Amino acid sequence: MAFMRYRALPQGEVTAEEFWAWLGQFDADHDGPISQDELQGALWSLDLWFASWKAREGVQAADANRDGAVGREEAGRLFAYSRKRVIYPGS
Repeated sequence: MAFMRYRALPQGEVTAEEFWAWLGQFDADHDGPISQDELQGALWSLDLWFASWKAREGVQAADANRDGAVGREEAGRLFAYSRKRVIYPGS
């Protein structure tokens, strides 16, 4: 298995588009939506504590159609959740 290096989350103020583009690196099955496992991988790449819990909470908060993944149309919801709970938790 080849070692794959992911780009880090852009520094400074991150836009919703940059966030979604960054998450796209973790779309293992290339189907478009981001699953809970894929989101967990993204959070692990940031060395965040409780990545599994944060991924579960993030998908639950953003998954408006309850299909178990966050699609492009729900990306804004995940971005808002992530800004508040993951990226800038103290702000």
